[in-house]
Amino acid sequence: MIYRVIALSACLLAVSVIGQYEWQARDSFDEISRAMKLVNKDNCEIQHVGDLYLHEDSVSHLPDIKDSRFIRPAINDTYDPGMMYYFLSTVADVSTNKHINASAIYFSPNMSYSSSYRGFFNKTFPRFAPRTFRADDFNDPIHLERISTLNTFTVQDLGAIKPDTSNDYTSDYYRINEWYKKWLPDDVVMRHDTKTTYHIEIRYANNTNETFPFHGPPGADEVPGPVKWTRPYFDCGRSNRWLVAAVVPIADIYPRHTGFRHIEYPTYTGAAVVEMDFERIDINQCPPGLGNNGPNLFCRYGKMQKGKPQRRGAYQCRCLPGYRLPLQTRRPFLGEIVERATAEQYYNGFDCLKIGWIQKLPVQWEKAPPYIRNLYLDRYREYLNQTTGPATLNQPKLNIHRTLDFILGINKDNCKNYKPEELQLHGGAMYGAEEYFQNEAKMALRLANFISAFLQVSDPNEVYSGKRVADKPLTEDQMIGETLALVLGNSRIWSAGTYWERNKFTNRTLFAPYAYKKILNARKLNVEDLARLDKPDEVYLNKPWFKFLKYRWASNFDNLEKFWMKIKIRFNETGETTRKYEHYPNYYQGARLEHGYWTAPYYDCKGKVPMWKIKYVAPFFGWDSLKVKLEFKGVVAVTMDLLKLDINQCPDHYYIANAFKDTHKCDQKTSYCVPIPGRGFETGGYKCECKQGFEYPFEDPITYYDGQLVEAEFSNLVDNNETRFDMYKCRLAGASSIQASIVTVLVLLCICFGFYGPR
Repeated sequence: MIYRVIALSACLLAVSVIGQYEWQARDSFDEISRAMKLVNKDNCEIQHVGDLYLHEDSVSHLPDIKDSRFIRPAINDTYDPGMMYYFLSTVADVSTNKHINASAIYFSPNMSYSSSYRGFFNKTFPRFAPRTFRADDFNDPIHLERISTLNTFTVQDLGAIKPDTSNDYTSDYYRINEWYKKWLPDDVVMRHDTKTTYHIEIRYANNTNETFPFHGPPGADEVPGPVKWTRPYFDCGRSNRWLVAAVVPIADIYPRHTGFRHIEYPTYTGAAVVEMDFERIDINQCPPGLGNNGPNLFCRYGKMQKGKPQRRGAYQCRCLPGYRLPLQTRRPFLGEIVERATAEQYYNGFDCLKIGWIQKLPVQWEKAPPYIRNLYLDRYREYLNQTTGPATLNQPKLNIHRTLDFILGINKDNCKNYKPEELQLHGGAMYGAEEYFQNEAKMALRLANFISAFLQVSDPNEVYSGKRVADKPLTEDQMIGETLALVLGNSRIWSAGTYWERNKFTNRTLFAPYAYKKILNARKLNVEDLARLDKPDEVYLNKPWFKFLKYRWASNFDNLEKFWMKIKIRFNETGETTRKYEHYPNYYQGARLEHGYWTAPYYDCKGKVPMWKIKYVAPFFGWDSLKVKLEFKGVVAVTMDLLKLDINQCPDHYYIANAFKDTHKCDQKTSYCVPIPGRGFETGGYKCECKQGFEYPFEDPITYYDGQLVEAEFSNLVDNNETRFDMYKCRLAGASSIQASIVTVLVLLCICFGFYGPR
């Protein structure tokens, strides 16, 4: 009997209490967690289709991605890639980015052309969907260490099935194919103007020119953009995890080779899908506001803090204007601690104190007294005898205002007046670039790893049984298309190039397709083969970044990452079923992000697009002529605009290479510097927060001093203009209060009557 009572009590407790403590009311997080736990790999096939999806607002702060992926590699349609080209393309997506769980290319029925079978010209596969998924290799026999490396991929053709069955990804019976229905099927009837048109001007190595128009996904400046997001869904029967996918359409001319151009229409023939683990995405519990417009299913309170995926408490609780933290509290209350607090701690331990006396900023400004101005100029002595021009970069203490005047003052007209070494900044000026431009670097690394995989896995001389033929070597059109896709697919990349080592590309001594754009969100781009350049200072083989990676990877390849693949291809042209690839499993060795090379910032005065640039270069590798060992084959390089980078003026450790470190103007006795991202290559990208024991004294909707205002007032101080710079200090907390305490008054009265008594 006692066991029944205990069981009943436990059941009632589980029903009434959802959070850790009773004060935590049932919220959206509990609803989403409950929905996720109800579905697993054992029961997902019998669950209602609605239970396999979560609410679309459960992914808050969807990135405003306007970047797409141009998957079709050939500019003209004289040659279509083989199946291995598409397989290894999806492999490169997953191997380059640890946050990507799967990558796939889903083609519409009878719209995928291929050269992988004899006599297959102008014929299509019924279904074709190469997909790569990151497998759990903890117990995989190829890893004797029994350590999960995240470098084993399951690669298969999801189109190798019988059409119109539950395994058909185009059918409604597939249930989780929302990523397919986002763009497909695309019903284009008698219209040639439904797809975005791009124009490419190509200049070949023999100095001949050609212009190619082609159709692609919507541009980055169009609304809606090229990327659509799915609802979180349970990947039933495949990875059996909760995923969320980004989908981009693939445009092509269909039908082809009819001889009648007026009946060949641009249409979306497929979709590129990248899937991510939903449980690794941050949730945002903050209420709606500026910069947090939603929609957001988890909005509640606090301030979001990255790095706490799918858990409560990924925020900070900051005091409202007019309030301050208690004296014993150093930083804002962490949401993770708030969520774990008991009821007594929650209601009594996280209170902000009201500021007793709130000041107003002066309306009439005045010049700083000479002694105050001299006091600050003595503290910032680099502003006493200011140096201008390139010499500002070599001063013992950097004058950030004069340095930025020089950098921002360089243009295509006056850059010729400076020496080349004066137009190159030292590495400290690019602090934060490796993080800010990480996605752009990964795109270059993705192409480098794709070339490495193709050169190591695909053998054009291999002979298969039946009608299947091996993929041909990489062509010039494919490399031009892949390089061009880097510029078209990312608005931050202004130019990209694929530079091959001498005699490493098929039938070419030198080959280096270089793509660039002259304006942002361009529909017209240019491609040049830099192999046509013959001056010693222009040949890409003599560039420092090319020579650095060439010598770095001249002989030792032990540090390269090994990626294992378990590839299953279609049984025949019509699909029907899959079978193992002839080399199962196989692998390729590729570079990691840290194996690449970041150049120092420089102004490209003689380049196609003069601007301050920063370049990332990634190497790729292939077998030697005897297929015995690896060798360096070339590099992929992308260049970005340096002026899009944020400047960090806050203090940091002495060993951190940041040229603008500790150039902020916060009052160091009462406040500390906190960077504000998104302000660009300008001064004032920070805020001055009050230290423990100090408070913000002014009537203001914010509780800190904005760095842009601080820098502007400091410039007024240096120029001896009217300024408020000396007022940008925090006040001692609780010191300036006009409130009277009743207890204090009574004690003083008692003391007075005790000494003097009644008379």
